[in-house]
Amino acid sequence: MEKSPLVLVPGLLCDAQLWRHQVDRLGDTADIWIADHTRSDTMAGVARDVLADAPFDSFALAGLSMGGYIALEIMRQAPQRVARLALLDTAAGADLPEQTKGRMELIALAESGKFSQVTAVLLPLFLHPVPLAESALAGIVESMAKNTGKDAFVRQERAIMSRADSLGLLSTIRCPTLVLCGRLDALTPPARHEKIAAGIEGARLEVLDDCGHLSTLEKPAQVNAALRRWLTA
Repeated sequence: MEKSPLVLVPGLLCDAQLWRHQVDRLGDTADIWIADHTRSDTMAGVARDVLADAPFDSFALAGLSMGGYIALEIMRQAPQRVARLALLDTAAGADLPEQTKGRMELIALAESGKFSQVTAVLLPLFLHPVPLAESALAGIVESMAKNTGKDAFVRQERAIMSRADSLGLLSTIRCPTLVLCGRLDALTPPARHEKIAAGIEGARLEVLDDCGHLSTLEKPAQVNAALRRWLTA
């Protein structure tokens, strides 16, 4: 069986480790490439980076959190290249004022020499309380943050703040689309995903119980099953 080209886009402060279980388990179905989303400080620029780097002319595209924002910007710039779309634990709207304020505070914390404290602030929002107690998952998040580093984190936050509102874009999306989130996602709760799924014709919505924001790490088997259905349907 011919494999589907698959581009995976990590979230804020995350790297390829976010998709480790998908790389391990979906390799029989997909030819997987993981995007670098660390170089530009605008969302339009990040999307252009991914499109320029991607080794496929056409591909299935999955993004989690910031990766979902990037995926939607890719749909704005080059929808003809995206054969399938998966939006995980993300949102389609622009930043709310309180979100922007929080991002500016985290940027200030990082630039004041306290970048390690950024992870401590975000960790309880990234993982719901039970996985948070599992040091292995917390350790992965800390490792990804360390690998990302302060400068790339600041660029990512600035890019997120610059993103366009994509709610109006949803009705233009015509490819098979999966919308998935954890029921306990503290950053992008299920109501936001219901809105996304309602806006995309034919989109499939899946909400995972006992799961927070980083669904690919918290519930890998269920996420993999959903992605496999999406890739092969």
